[in-house]
Amino acid sequence: MMRASYAAEVTLAAGQRFASLGRVSVRNRRLVLLGLRRQALRLADGHGSGVRDESPGDVRSVLFHGSDAPEGLRFWATDHHRQDDAIRILEAGFPLQFTVLDPAVGLSLAGWHTSPADRP
Repeated sequence: MMRASYAAEVTLAAGQRFASLGRVSVRNRRLVLLGLRRQALRLADGHGSGVRDESPGDVRSVLFHGSDAPEGLRFWATDHHRQDDAIRILEAGFPLQFTVLDPAVGLSLAGWHTSPADRP
């Protein structure tokens, strides 16, 4: 059985408080990027409405107070240059982090290679 060697997490920050909206462990860096792109689009598309088609493993939805954060998420997830840069960062062994800011909250999407001690 192949063990997970990468992790991805979406984190919300409001003032001095932080909360994880969801975390997943996966086999490879491409699955990290695929998962983060899916969650970014899901969060962006759910702006201003209740997201009804949740799948197991989806992050909790966020109510944004402006349109900049959802547009930033959508742009990051659909821009080929940004996605190429993201996969190169993960291939080089560095952690990937993308952050969008809203008047009330900050949202970070992160992916990284896990060490053997971090594995289940």
